[in-house]
Amino acid sequence: MGTLDYRALAVLDAVASQGSFEKAALALGISQSAVSQRIKALEDASGRLLIVRGQPAVPTGLGQRLVSHHRNVKLMEAALDIDLGNKVSMPEIALAVDAASLATWFPMSLLPLLSPPRCQLKVQQASQQMALHLVHEGSVFGCVAAADGHAEPHANGPEITPLGTMRYVCVATPLFAGHWFGEGLSAEAVRLTPAVVSDPDLMAQFLREALDLNGSYPHHIMPPSAASRECIDGSLAYGLMPLAQVSAALGDGRLVDLAPGHHVDVALNWHAWNLDTPFTRALTEQIVATARRYLQR
Repeated sequence: MGTLDYRALAVLDAVASQGSFEKAALALGISQSAVSQRIKALEDASGRLLIVRGQPAVPTGLGQRLVSHHRNVKLMEAALDIDLGNKVSMPEIALAVDAASLATWFPMSLLPLLSPPRCQLKVQQASQQMALHLVHEGSVFGCVAAADGHAEPHANGPEITPLGTMRYVCVATPLFAGHWFGEGLSAEAVRLTPAVVSDPDLMAQFLREALDLNGSYPHHIMPPSAASRECIDGSLAYGLMPLAQVSAALGDGRLVDLAPGHHVDVALNWHAWNLDTPFTRALTEQIVATARRYLQR
């Protein structure tokens, strides 16, 4: 598409980030007509639609690749400014992370990155499928996601680094366990007892391996935070939780392990684009090192 207009790419990035031409204009301090003109000029130069006009406005596949290119260039420019001794504006780096990692080890990787601040992090919670989709389309620089045993690294895709294993255990409050599982966790009791799940496949795997139970069982489906805080801690249900998140509660008796010796291990990987800047190197190094300190090996 010839020489790229980086001022127009900045506008495209703003529309993709803000979700509308109007909000992008406000963020950039220019008129909405100027935003429209620059987007149209990019589309005319490429001969392709780059933004799907709607509520919200979203980039097409090519539009997202151009947005990712612009963000990578900004990161490299910031790295060059450091080498030249120039004043550096903090670049933004977008990440996608699974809920269990956000609730346990991932925040501990941030201190060396944010004190003093070297970049602006934009972290969103995402399932395995969504996280991998976001990193492959270039919406995020990297993601933490459950390993897919069937996926293979692609030559032109992000690099994949194993992080370790998140261990899940089946827990409940002593009050709930005494009422529903007075004679222990059994297939018969599970068929009558309400569970709370965030990942139905994970719970199905646990019940199959621990109790040889297949088929239906009563359960609520909720996001991880609500599952732990309202349902499990509130003695409304039992469920699987990351061992790292509940180890203190198991130690002081606020929760009990319903199936000692039984657990589910989920391998995690770090997927990140090979962008060689001080920010992205430091980010990858910190995330990998922190995960390997706190996760099962």
